[in-house]
Amino acid sequence: MNTDIATAAEIRATCSRNELATALGIVARGLSTRGAVQVLSGILLRGEEGRLTLASTDMEISLRAAIAGELSGEGGVVVPGRLLTDLARLLPDDSVTLAYEEGDGVLSITSGSHASRLNVYSAEDFPRLPPTDIPLHTIAAPALLATIEKVARAASRDESRPVLTGILVRFEGDQLVMAATDSYRLAVKETQLEESGPELDAIIPARALQELARLAGSADEVRLGVHENHVIFSAGDVWLTSRRIDGQFPNYKQLLPETFEAEITTAREPLLEVIRRAGVLAQRNAPLRLRFAEGELAVSAQTQDVGEAHESIPIDYAGEVLEIGFNPDFLRDGLEAVNGETVQLKLINPLRPGLIVSPDERFSYLIMPIRLPD
Repeated sequence: MNTDIATAAEIRATCSRNELATALGIVARGLSTRGAVQVLSGILLRGEEGRLTLASTDMEISLRAAIAGELSGEGGVVVPGRLLTDLARLLPDDSVTLAYEEGDGVLSITSGSHASRLNVYSAEDFPRLPPTDIPLHTIAAPALLATIEKVARAASRDESRPVLTGILVRFEGDQLVMAATDSYRLAVKETQLEESGPELDAIIPARALQELARLAGSADEVRLGVHENHVIFSAGDVWLTSRRIDGQFPNYKQLLPETFEAEITTAREPLLEVIRRAGVLAQRNAPLRLRFAEGELAVSAQTQDVGEAHESIPIDYAGEVLEIGFNPDFLRDGLEAVNGETVQLKLINPLRPGLIVSPDERFSYLIMPIRLPD
């Protein structure tokens, strides 16, 4: 897909309303929500090689999609993104015609008895997007997306520390490793691939990878390539490009303890249900209190002026009594990321991090404790 912006005296495209609405819904997720640069709130429409292509970017990620139809003319024009996306869903006829003539400053839309005209921006003002005609490596989509799903929730949302808003993505031969941390928890997933992956060791925004997971949810494979400071993904007729995040990702291997005082294997679902229920009463940053005793785990939460909860379940534990506090949301996230029927809990003491492990999935989730009041 050529990324140069061309101009044309006329573009006229007739396509399916449903295909147009679907493509716009995908591309609109890449629109900028900041109003400083107006053209970034628009979607670039281009006539190219008999297809209508749509593109958006917020300068961090870009999304592109293509739809088939009857097309005449070649060139580009930028249309208000949200407006066109909302309108396309409501058009009365299965067929839609989009027409633009250079100099008019409007895009004409007709569908059945409906006719509208939208003011447009110049395609020359739209940012140049990374090329897609580069070498691409094919990866099985389920393996890639499952890895993203497990680690993305641990990425930070604090923009003041950009490195932590990303996910470390590293291919080591036929193994894919992803890691994410917000400094309070750390998720690491190793995935075995059917063949060697591309040469890539990059920090990619978590938002970009989560967007990829949405786009490629039903795909069999994802294609991946690298161009300068961008990582490029393709799933079917949809392309997603993302800038790498500059910086040094924490050495996650050094953060994972090697020895523990207690290692407990237990059924995941009953534990998760208890954590969810107790978490309802852990408000205003109140911790969950986990008390491990002979054959039993007691979980409790208390929030002043709200209420308290206590619940216990049988557990295979035979050591000294151990009480430790965790953020309820972080603890729940770690347990939800495990797919197996059982989960391992590895603990040292109330002041050292705890580890949730799913050995069969090669997944580890480190979580910092919260000091409990006496």
